[in-house]
Amino acid sequence: MATVRYFAAAAEAAGTESEQVAADDLGTLLDRLVELHGAELERVLRRSSVLHEGQYVRDRQLPVAHDAVLDVLPPFAGG
Repeated sequence: MATVRYFAAAAEAAGTESEQVAADDLGTLLDRLVELHGAELERVLRRSSVLHEGQYVRDRQLPVAHDAVLDVLPPFAGG
């Protein structure tokens, strides 16, 4: 299962800082996250960046290996 790490508002919406989720591709993984955590996480995901193994990704068809690490990074204030 892929490891999903949540940061800031994403961690708050998911109620956890990380979890493991089974999915064959990015789209399925994102859909499962919404199924697990509901509308608030869906709202956060819409404005977040997703990193797959440290690289920004958007392609919902991107294959996700069982040992992949994905980071959900909502916009951060400041800089």
